[in-house]
Amino acid sequence: MSLTDSSPAQIARAASAASKNLAILPLEGRNDALTAIHQSLTQAKDNILGANAKDLELATKAAADGQLSHSVLKRLDLGRPGKWEDMLQGVLDVRKLEDPLGKVTLRTLLDDDLTLERITCPIGTLLIIFEARPEVIANIAALAIKSGNAAILKGGKESTASFLAISKAISSALFQTRVPNAAIQLVTARDVIVSLLEEDKHIDLVIPRGSNDLVRYIKANTRIPVLGHADGLCSIYIHRDADPESSVRIVLDSKLGYPAACNSVETLLVHQVALETKLPAIATALLEQGCSLRCDSTSKSALKSSLPPDKAALLQDATEEDYDTEFLSPILAIKTIVSSYSSNLYSSPSDDHALSLAIAHINAHSSHHTDAILTSSEDLAKKFQASIDSACVFWNTSTRMADGMRFGFGTEVGISTNKIHARGPVGLEGLCVYKYAVSGSGQVAGDYGTSGRKWRHKRLPLD
Repeated sequence: MSLTDSSPAQIARAASAASKNLAILPLEGRNDALTAIHQSLTQAKDNILGANAKDLELATKAAADGQLSHSVLKRLDLGRPGKWEDMLQGVLDVRKLEDPLGKVTLRTLLDDDLTLERITCPIGTLLIIFEARPEVIANIAALAIKSGNAAILKGGKESTASFLAISKAISSALFQTRVPNAAIQLVTARDVIVSLLEEDKHIDLVIPRGSNDLVRYIKANTRIPVLGHADGLCSIYIHRDADPESSVRIVLDSKLGYPAACNSVETLLVHQVALETKLPAIATALLEQGCSLRCDSTSKSALKSSLPPDKAALLQDATEEDYDTEFLSPILAIKTIVSSYSSNLYSSPSDDHALSLAIAHINAHSSHHTDAILTSSEDLAKKFQASIDSACVFWNTSTRMADGMRFGFGTEVGISTNKIHARGPVGLEGLCVYKYAVSGSGQVAGDYGTSGRKWRHKRLPLD
């Protein structure tokens, strides 16, 4: 890794050239680099956390003055329980993964001594632009090196000291490895994002990590493909037959495990029967932990009749805008799913109708990130998972499970809501594409046709 204040054009050209060498670096060389990064970060812990504390001090003042959001402040804190350890473990987890490069995913015999293979390879050069999130440098460096991609990183000013400290540790580690110096670059110059976004000749993919405004700005100002999501507007639908105890645990974890995360739930859809049987316990647990509940009139009326007066008084009225809002804080919007078959609430038609209403709401309001259903019916769950147009669709588990580390990817560069190339938590596989290799023995296209040789097109085994 190099800290650079070179011009955007120089940075992009150097990264692109380095990517060609990194792409053919043997697995041993790439894994050795990850080992060195882990060791260097471990040794530099006190220095890095000290730098992070300085960033936090300045950011806390900025948040108090209204110049920085509290969600960004929370993401900045490397000292949050488990965050430092997760960052280091992510490097080791990526190192343990099998090599994503050079895998043959298709082999076809086109003709005698003429074979086609589809082989995995790196994307090339990545541009990662991020706010806060100092752990991103370690995550990106590990994934980029393992997948054979060069990476240009540009961080936000609110975490400058943290980024510099981490970058120096990683740079020191890579200096003694076979990874090209320009393969991982941290850009220190200001006002370079616009120019970097114009380097579509040398940069192959942009990955933004930050606010909705940042992601939307990048998507609107570059010809380079962008991987990511602008919002994390996640929903949970509680069906009438959901398990009461696990529903409480799942909703609490989804909302309050880390409210500032993009996989935190923002909208709770509740079957009308569950208003009396499931929602009171969930609402009580959320209110006791300081979560604000914004309810539609039906759910608010049901809760007022079941909660103690002191807790019922905390309930707020939801607006239509609330169901399109990523709060990133302890606020949850609640909406009732009212089936038209109200005279026979426990019939199969009622279940199907309620499910269709929940699906329609989510597909209309969701950001296509992560959505979940809580139900004891496998049939309804499978219909939900098939019908919801999101990158991650869950059954009886927390939306917070949408995470590269939890998926076994080692770590992630982000979560994509794109429908082309990579979707969901993006790990090694999402940073690889493929090329077609054809090996022949002198054949030419003109040899084949109605009066020439015939194609065999025989699928061959991959092993």
